[in-house]
Amino acid sequence: MTMAAAIEGQTADARAWPTTARRIAGVDILHDLSAAEAIWRGFETSTHSFTPYQRFDFLAAWQRQVGERERLRPFIVVAHDSERRPLLLLPLAIESGWGAQRASFMGGKHATFNMALCDKDFAANATEADLSALVGLIAERSRVDALALHQQPLRWQDQPNPLALLPHQPSVNDCPLLVMEPGAAPATLISNSFRSRLKGKARKLQLLPGFRYYIATESADISRLLDWFFRVKPQRMAEQKLPDVFAEPGVEQFIRAACLTPLGDGPRHVIDIHALECDEEVIAIFAGVADGHRFSMMFNTYTMSGNSKYSPGLILMRDMIDRHAGENYRAFDLGIGADEYKRLFCKDDEAIFDSFIPLSLRGRLAASTMSSLNRAKRAVKHNAALLEIAQNLRSMFR
Repeated sequence: MTMAAAIEGQTADARAWPTTARRIAGVDILHDLSAAEAIWRGFETSTHSFTPYQRFDFLAAWQRQVGERERLRPFIVVAHDSERRPLLLLPLAIESGWGAQRASFMGGKHATFNMALCDKDFAANATEADLSALVGLIAERSRVDALALHQQPLRWQDQPNPLALLPHQPSVNDCPLLVMEPGAAPATLISNSFRSRLKGKARKLQLLPGFRYYIATESADISRLLDWFFRVKPQRMAEQKLPDVFAEPGVEQFIRAACLTPLGDGPRHVIDIHALECDEEVIAIFAGVADGHRFSMMFNTYTMSGNSKYSPGLILMRDMIDRHAGENYRAFDLGIGADEYKRLFCKDDEAIFDSFIPLSLRGRLAASTMSSLNRAKRAVKHNAALLEIAQNLRSMFR
């Protein structure tokens, strides 16, 4: 029986999942961040596979500032082998929807990528039996009706994502990606013609007194840049007739906490802020997460002044790409979605997937509904005519 068929059949008996597997022997489910912190941080080593969005400091800040305000309860699953060696940690939170209790990745819309934190050896050798056992044990040990696992990469740092062994479907959007080969010539990352256009605009900005590009490392600079961001971004969102997601409860507090939390003893932070500024004003910022292998953008904005005509956002992206290439990064992304400016830099597409896994009879309907809705959204996003209709309707309702 295939995994998909097994999942469909097992929902007839809410707790009748198979639990035999080659390595996963049991799971512990934790509902308290403090209780999970030590083992969670134990997964943040070079022998484990995880994205920067699943770091404890990132998701703990999100849960405490955003998740708790939304009444989401931590649901942290730790799978272990027969000798209780941890193999995998799923950082989830429980929410109600579609008539069921569902567990989704912490981080909500602020985590571009979601993944379990995994032992690399387990990730490389996991089987469908392992994942069937994982789901079965979660069903036995909890009252969750469904797993809604959004925006997962198929691989991370050349390691397979073992959750791709579960039934899955393409996410609503793919992720534009710039692949950075070691020692690549700058022209292979950004074409000479595009560089030339940006260089001409950059000369105008370089005439400004005190013009500079840097990564903010001092708390005073980070706070100052964020003060500016939270003043300017709402104006940019209003200009584009978009809702201000940064005004939602707890979001500003979460971002400030993550930007001010250092990574170990180094100068980098859980969220790094790259900035262009001069003596008179901040010109542009891009903020995102990095892990020595890949930079992933989270949020950005640029000045409302006349300096905006020199494309400071594009100039900043050029500087960031060159910097990370010089630090031997292998990939750079500007977030999920098909915005036109992303295509100026990111020529490839990374496939992202979702899984909707029923754990009970009630969850069967919820998982089916979520799956169908996401398929419909993807169909609209990838059809120009349907997308135009949807955008027009959205504008009318605003």
